[in-house]
Amino acid sequence: MSSSQLKPIPILYSFRRCPYAIRTRMTLLYSGVQVEIRDLILRDKPASMLAYSEKGTVPVLVLEDGTVLDESLDIIKWALAKNDPQAWLGAKISLLVTENDHAFKQHLDHYKYADRFPEFPAEEYRTHCEAFLRQLETRLNKSVFLDGAQCTLTDIAIFPFIRQFAFVDKDWFDQTPYPKLQAWLADFLDNEIFVRSMKKYQLWKEGDPITLFPD
Repeated sequence: MSSSQLKPIPILYSFRRCPYAIRTRMTLLYSGVQVEIRDLILRDKPASMLAYSEKGTVPVLVLEDGTVLDESLDIIKWALAKNDPQAWLGAKISLLVTENDHAFKQHLDHYKYADRFPEFPAEEYRTHCEAFLRQLETRLNKSVFLDGAQCTLTDIAIFPFIRQFAFVDKDWFDQTPYPKLQAWLADFLDNEIFVRSMKKYQLWKEGDPITLFPD
């Protein structure tokens, strides 16, 4: 839904399939914080986004006062500070999220884009990823979610990366010895917040009318 907007609202530069952007959009939906969404493709980054953040990565959130947040966890914490009805954030960001965002993400990139890293076959990079999967499976054997009986930011922050990993070779993932992780992933894939977060928008260009998210 597009709309003209008299009162300034935050601007979110996003890329639909990026796991960092996915977890950001899921949190914005959960918290009910509305932004102007500017959907893009990473090979054609708008000059306005690069002016706000030279990193050239998404998501980027520009607040009404011009403050720029260009790390997904910073945007998530900002949104949850406004509204966190089910206490997703808790006391602090889980160390599991830190491992996901660094060691696991590096192995995942090597696995997903193995042709760019020909030093080793994709299967070897996948084996490195499995060390993290085993951690998640162990946790899910003890509780429904990664940090206990309730969904928290730990689940939301990690889910898009497990989704990305699984769909590199879904047939292989579906026969792995991680039944709890498979069920956890399937539940999130069907979750209304995830489904709504993946709505397709027309790619943004300068001069377009405002598109609100959530609409």
